[in-house]
Amino acid sequence: MSENSELTISVHPTTASIPSTTWNALASCGGGKPGNPFLEHAFFLALEESGCATGATGWQPQHILISRGDEPVGLMPLFLKSHSMGEYVFDHAWADAIQRAGGNYYPKLQSSVPFTPASAPKLLTADGSADTQTLLLQASEALAERLGASSVHATFVTSDEEAIAASANWLVRHDTQFHWTNDGFKTFDDFLDTLQSRKRKAIRRERREALIDGITCEWVTGSDLTETHWDAFYEFYMDTGARKWGRPYLNREFFSRITETMAESIVLMLARDGADYIAGALNFLGADTLYGRNWGAIREVPFLHFELCYYQAIDFAIAHGLTRVEAGAQGQHKLARGYAPATTRSIHHIVHPGLRRAVAEYLEDERRYIDLHNQELADYTPFRKG
Repeated sequence: MSENSELTISVHPTTASIPSTTWNALASCGGGKPGNPFLEHAFFLALEESGCATGATGWQPQHILISRGDEPVGLMPLFLKSHSMGEYVFDHAWADAIQRAGGNYYPKLQSSVPFTPASAPKLLTADGSADTQTLLLQASEALAERLGASSVHATFVTSDEEAIAASANWLVRHDTQFHWTNDGFKTFDDFLDTLQSRKRKAIRRERREALIDGITCEWVTGSDLTETHWDAFYEFYMDTGARKWGRPYLNREFFSRITETMAESIVLMLARDGADYIAGALNFLGADTLYGRNWGAIREVPFLHFELCYYQAIDFAIAHGLTRVEAGAQGQHKLARGYAPATTRSIHHIVHPGLRRAVAEYLEDERRYIDLHNQELADYTPFRKG
């Protein structure tokens, strides 16, 4: 613990040691419930108490809280990590470089929502103070020195946080996701009318073929969510996750816990063949955005992935007046389905001067490439020109 004028900085080794009212007030800039569901205290607590994100899995909480007297004014969700899994911003080459030179990359400090590639603020303040956000960065640097960590990383940050970090001499990295934007559409056909003719026809054909032979889709949210729904979804999640990643990050208990504490922020989209569920997509609902997270299926049906993860999400967003759908990490195939390129940002403090120089040069070239690539991708969106 250290003090800066009237300010006290404390490090919390559990999420539970910070009251939910304190956490959520800072995550919403003093406005009550956070507009982004992944910033909710309940989400972090469920990850920890279910055993998904703990010291045992390489995610030891080290959350930084700044208070002025008895009043909390800043929070940085932070973890001490012994690996780079579950982050979706890849730094394995950086780890290899310093370890080949005889150094240690782990442990490192990571500010992120575990297993969640969705942009959300990481420098949480009661009043949006840039000074407090800078102090959070400085506190994380000091913590890295005290713990012997090689670096501090904050992933999927906002553009404002990027600017503050750059001013504090942190390194900046860019990447690409694909987001759908609601341009005041009243129906899915309104959205299709903005597309080139052949793209409209392709999407209509995909939707027909995905729901062939009587397959139906349903949305389940809030108090309608049951353990039966989660049993079905977890089977899909485990089957697909095991094939894609080898070891899925989330356990069955996590889904039960988030249903108990934040069911209204969950939208589970399930595909049914008769009485049997065959596939599902998990989404989280924010103030103006639907966030697609996990998908799975136990039967191969052409285009069902696109239907559940992309088209049903658009349907839901239009029906509920949402501004945007963020469909998760990577996936250039989303471009043809109306999801446009969007820049994501991360910020990095690297202690070792040699590694920092090498990474800085690499990131400068990478940012130029990403920014140019996103401009080129925008020319390939399916929308009618002019």
